[in-house]
Amino acid sequence: MVINSLNDLNNLKSAPHLRKSQIKKLLKELEQNILDADWITIGIMAPCDSLAIKALKSISKKYSSITFRDVDSLYSDGSVFLKGNQKTGNVYIRPENGLGEGILLTCQYDEDSEESSTFGPLPLDFFT
Repeated sequence: MVINSLNDLNNLKSAPHLRKSQIKKLLKELEQNILDADWITIGIMAPCDSLAIKALKSISKKYSSITFRDVDSLYSDGSVFLKGNQKTGNVYIRPENGLGEGILLTCQYDEDSEESSTFGPLPLDFFT
């Protein structure tokens, strides 16, 4: 599968395996969107809670301005969907079967005239 831009991920159910050169290119494109946004929300689809939490922490580690509260208290059995909101710092996790796997990142704006944009799914280890 050819992945040359973030738009190439739009119709995928699960994140594809990406080469380092692809990750570097996509990260550069994504970072510009993150910097332009007022805040982001993150959705993580994972086979277990520990992988979802690890992916979320990798984002916070890469971007010190993106933090969440009570991450270490999260727990859920089986496949999960984790949702984090940078603006509020809130994060929650729930069991969810039948989802793909990956990170969905949505750039949000305070002005109603700006439309939010969702990118992904990105591999769970994209930000490491």
